[in-house]
Amino acid sequence: MSQNRRQFLNTLAVSAGAAVLSEAARAEQSAAPFPLSCNQYSWITFYARDGKDWGKDPDASLAEFASTGLKAYEPAFNNADEVPKLLPVLKKYRLAMPSVYVNTALHEAEESAKSIESVLAIADALKAADTKIIVTNPSPIQWGSDKNKSDEQLTRQAQNLDKLGAELKKRGMTLAYHTHDVELRAAAREFHHMLLATDPKNVSLCLDVHWVYRGSGNSQVALFDIVKLYGKRIAELHLRQSKGGIWQETFTEGDIDYPGLAHALDGLGVKPHLVLEQCLEKTSPKTMDGVQAHKEDLVYVKKVFGA
Repeated sequence: MSQNRRQFLNTLAVSAGAAVLSEAARAEQSAAPFPLSCNQYSWITFYARDGKDWGKDPDASLAEFASTGLKAYEPAFNNADEVPKLLPVLKKYRLAMPSVYVNTALHEAEESAKSIESVLAIADALKAADTKIIVTNPSPIQWGSDKNKSDEQLTRQAQNLDKLGAELKKRGMTLAYHTHDVELRAAAREFHHMLLATDPKNVSLCLDVHWVYRGSGNSQVALFDIVKLYGKRIAELHLRQSKGGIWQETFTEGDIDYPGLAHALDGLGVKPHLVLEQCLEKTSPKTMDGVQAHKEDLVYVKKVFGA
């Protein structure tokens, strides 16, 4: 009997250990792949409202950034020379850089070659930072113009996007396609073609939630349809909220059902990199500075996504 009892207790101990391991494994699976980041553009808009220049003193700017409790930063780079200038400041404030934003022009042959070369040089410079995601929004024909790209230009752009993604993949990086509202014009032909004409192994999606919402006429139906269509390709989310169509100072409850979005992504088994980009526009409220606003952002992100 005592032997059976010992065997029984041993079985319980093993089972309990397995349960703990199972819970730990589930926690690991449910965790986001990278720490919550914040894009530099939101800070640019807060600084500009107060008559300040975010890029003038990177040390002072990132000191304020780090004071909010944010642990990761998503900057924008125009060329590879900018990367080594930023790395020491990030190290000083213990900020990770899991993703970066780069500009590209991919719809014309000559510009495309230069853009691809530039992005790959930036990627090589980022090796020391262990950056894993490069986000790009291929430029329109002209910013602020209502002119759409031709079918030939869209075909070329998709080919170049796929080519760039394949090269970044060789470097252990993911290319994430980003949009503003322009790509949602004309039956969203540019947006859909970039995803349908590229290999998912080479090109992922950075879903800028509010630009998709705004670009589709403030339609949550369109936003969630895009998640249904391309949700498995979402590597990153840009998080912004509005009320009555106006960007707010903080990421909080508003026009977009972010809890519903989090639930939809969970249902797909997708855990994208989360990047705050709670920007200001002319009609945004003015009740707090950037530090306070971003501290409040962290509270709501944790509530919705558990980050």
